[in-house]
Parts: sequence; structure tokens; C-alpha cells
Amino acid sequence: MKPFNLEPRRRRPPPALRAWLLMPLLAMHGLWAAAQPLHHGSGFTRADTLRGSNGPFRAWWHATSYDVAVQPDFASKSIEGKTTIHFRALQPGQRMQVDLQQPLEIRSITATAAGSEADAHYTREGNVAWVELPQALGAGATGAITVQYGGTPREAVNPPWDGGWIWKRTADGTPWMSVACQGLGASVWYPCKDFQEDKPDSAALHILVPDSLVGVGNGRLTGKEHGAGGTTWHWKVRSPISTYNLVPYIGPYVHLGGEYAGEAGRLDLDYWVLRGHEDQARAQFLQVPGVLHCFEDWFGPYPFYVDGYKLVEAPHLGMEHQSAIAYGNRYLNGYLGADLSGSGWGLKWDYVIVHETAHEWWGNSITAADIADMWVHEAFADYAEALYTECLFGKAAGEDYVIGLRRNIRNDIPITGSYGVNREGSTDMYYKGANMLHTIRSIMANDSLFKAMLREMNRRYRHAVVTGAEVEAFISTYSGHDFSLLFQQYLRTVQVPELQWAVRRGHLYIRLARCVPGLSMPVRITVNGEERTVPVGDRWSNPASGLKARTATCSADRNWYITVVRVPQAKVRAARPR
Repeated sequence: MKPFNLEPRRRRPPPALRAWLLMPLLAMHGLWAAAQPLHHGSGFTRADTLRGSNGPFRAWWHATSYDVAVQPDFASKSIEGKTTIHFRALQPGQRMQVDLQQPLEIRSITATAAGSEADAHYTREGNVAWVELPQALGAGATGAITVQYGGTPREAVNPPWDGGWIWKRTADGTPWMSVACQGLGASVWYPCKDFQEDKPDSAALHILVPDSLVGVGNGRLTGKEHGAGGTTWHWKVRSPISTYNLVPYIGPYVHLGGEYAGEAGRLDLDYWVLRGHEDQARAQFLQVPGVLHCFEDWFGPYPFYVDGYKLVEAPHLGMEHQSAIAYGNRYLNGYLGADLSGSGWGLKWDYVIVHETAHEWWGNSITAADIADMWVHEAFADYAEALYTECLFGKAAGEDYVIGLRRNIRNDIPITGSYGVNREGSTDMYYKGANMLHTIRSIMANDSLFKAMLREMNRRYRHAVVTGAEVEAFISTYSGHDFSLLFQQYLRTVQVPELQWAVRRGHLYIRLARCVPGLSMPVRITVNGEERTVPVGDRWSNPASGLKARTATCSADRNWYITVVRVPQAKVRAARPR
């Protein structure tokens, strides 16, 4: 999702950060969720279902590639475009759901199949176009539809948290344009199958701009064409890519380049920065090779060697646009110069570079089928910040960082959202999600196994779409620990497990409270200065054999995201411990 908390502005920041909103420094606070937060509620509409589910007129076809051409007009804040969607029929079908958000208008739709081209009839229903192909297609058949469209797209008021087309000017008044649309959907600016589960195998982007400007897109630059209307910049993505990741950047850009010797060979590093910012970029982007080295060590090879690695200076805080990461952190370390963890370690590196680069593995390569499971993107990307800190400064520093993030956890609503209606859960998918993973790592108590698990996830699910349930099952199976109840606890409730302890007849009794029935986990505790790992469940037990607790000192290792409370002895007696 967007840089760290690139969530939409409609979500309130964690309590510890709310005060910052009064400061100009965090006027762009959207970075937080890296994905636009959406309203949470139980009243869903037909439009929500059409947008968020794989309905019958989506399910029968797979978009194999997109070819998007766009020409923006800065003066009128309008665009004209043409998108060709190549597709393969997974089962017989004729009617297609194609998404294009109002107020954009469709000019025409043509369909190509079996070597012939014809106009396709369509009707509009809100943000959906129902397209009737001239003839039905059988399973396995291929075809294409070309949509001519244009008009005034929705404008982003506070990108990247609020989505839409971005119309800004640089400091010298030059037009500067882009798009931010995670959560809101790519159909805010081009027609597509706007459903995260369907990831096209490739995409092309053609950006027509005045000769004084540069058009930057995802993947690799394949050419430029000069014409009467300006210059068309041609870009090609050869890897599977989520539709929301495909975006144009338009402005007075200058190109800087480099390379990185990585696990899979030579990786091109490209930086497109505003004219006049070259020296700042050269200095700040020296961090990139080290970030890639750390993440390749933990997660395996960068997933998009074929498309290169790119940072593009953006008119908003940031976003993980695949192979063209949006960068707007003002060439500062931290999050716009602030440390989200309060530990001090978050000021040692550039938040947007680290968090958004992590998304190349977690989100862009491994993609959640439904944004209700966006924790698959954000929990891992947020924990990657701690792993990077660990890479640079040691394990204790990484622990300080992720534990420091707990101050931002809200426990307002569950992390898992509502399925089939395009609704995310809580922004706790970041901080709480990262601490859930840190707790899992602590329970596993085997860093080599934990790293091997992360690398295997990226090997097995490379460029794939997964469900949250699949990820949960994989972690339990690979680790050898049944984490099903732990996931239930941290993802689907707002309760933080409470380790309760008491002294009865000189012995320590412990249990987990405020937890789902049956939850248990090994926890490293310290009693009277002696440390050991003991099993703790939701029933009172005396697992610390031989440990006397007369002096009533008991604490849990800080790496478990739990709370610790002493309770009166009477409560233990009433519970009849076994």
C-alpha cells in the first residue's frame, strides 16, 4: 500500500500521532496506511458488491494484459484515453463487467475476437459498464476490448489517502501530475477489471505530454515519439501487476541511474526526480542498495528484475507502485522527519524508501485477493522496517523499533475487513500486524527457520494472488506451530491477550485472559530474576515447576505483544486450577 501509512485521510491517525497533525510537518500525514482507508460500516450496497466481489460477469474471464494510453490536459483537469484489455475466457461467456468510475465517460467500445473487430454494445450502471460482446466465447478463447473514454476524473483532495488524479505545480509553477488510487481503484482513471484478485500478466502505458514535460510509468521505457501534440512516452511492464499499481507521473523530471548486484544478478536502479533536486536525490537514494540487500537476505530475490527498480518523485507522500515507487518524503530520514516508533531508530533511514520497497515483495509480488486481507501487504511491509533496522544496527534495535510502534495501535476494529465489498479493516494492520509477526517469530524461537519461512513464502507465492487464510495456513504448516487461534486473536478481535499471574501457596499460577477460547502459546517469562519459556493457556496452571514466587515478581518478555496483570490469589482459588 502507500508508504507506511499511506492510507486515505478519512482514517484517523493513531492517538500518539494525532497531535502531529497540528504541525505543518505532517500536513501530508496520509503516508500512514499506504492505502486509502475506506469507511467502515455494515450497510453495504449493490455498488459495493459489484466493486468488491468476483461476480458472474467478472469470473468468466481473466485480463491477460492492459494497454493504456492517456493524455492529460492540466488547464481543464481532464484526460482523454484509450485502453485495450486483452483477456482469456476461463469459461463460456459474453457479458463483461468493466469498471470506469464516474464522471469519466465512455466514448466507444470495440471488441476483437477470432480475428474480427466490431462495436460492442454497453450500458452504464454507476461505475460499471456492462459490455455485450458481439458473440459468445467458449472456454479458452481469447479476445480484446478497446475502450475510448475521457472527461474530468475524480480529483484527489489529499493523496495518497484520498484517491484520484493529482493536479499540482512544482515550486516554479510547472505542472506536476500523477494518480493515487489504492483502495479506491484504478478505474478512477482508466477502464479495467477493478478487482485485486485478477492480476494481469503484463501492461503497457503510453503517456502523451507537452514536450516540456516528461511522462514516467511502470517498468521499462521502450521509446519516445514526438508528434504535433507533444511527446508520447512508452513504458512496458513484463511482470504481473495489480491494476492500482499502474500509474503515470508527469512533470519536469530528470533521470538518474545506477545498478545493484543482487541475488538474481544485475538490477537496474532508476530515479526520476524533479529538475533541481538531483543532488538531494543522489545523497538520499544511496540508501537503496542497502535496503535491497537486506530485503533480499530476508525475503529472497527482488521480484521484478525484468522490470527494474525505480523511485519517482511524486506530488504526494508515497505509494508502492510496482517498479515505479512514488517517493515524496522530501529527502528526509524517518517519516517526513519523524520517528513513528519513538525509539530513535526510525530516524536512521528513509521511511518511504524502506516501507514502499518492502511492498515489492509484500503486496506487489504476493498480492491479497481481497483488500479485507490487506494485512498480508501491510503487516509484513511494516515488520520489514524492523528487519531493516535489525540489519543495520542489530537485533535489539529491530526489537526496539517494532515494540515502539505499539504506541500507535488503536484496537478500534478488527484488522480483517469485510469480504466481497472492497472494505479494509483497521489501520492496525500496520503496527499491530507487525507486532503479531514479531510475536510469531518469538514463539518460533528459531530465527533461521523464521527467515527460511519468509523466503519460502516469496518463492512459492511469487507474482501470485493469495487469500489471508492461505497465508495463515502456510505459516502454521511451515513453522510447525498451529497459529490458527493466534491469527483469530490478533486479526479478528480487538482484544490484546492478557497474561494474568498470581501467587498461591508460594507458587506461581498464570493464564491468558481477554483471549479467544483455547488460545495458548509459549511465553518467555521472568520470575524472581529467573527466565524460562513456559506454556500459557486460557486456564490457570502452574507450569513453572520449581519456581517459587513468594516475592511476587513476574514479567513477560517484551517481544510478545501481550499485557501482564497480577490478580488476587482468591481468583486463582475460585478458578480451581488443574
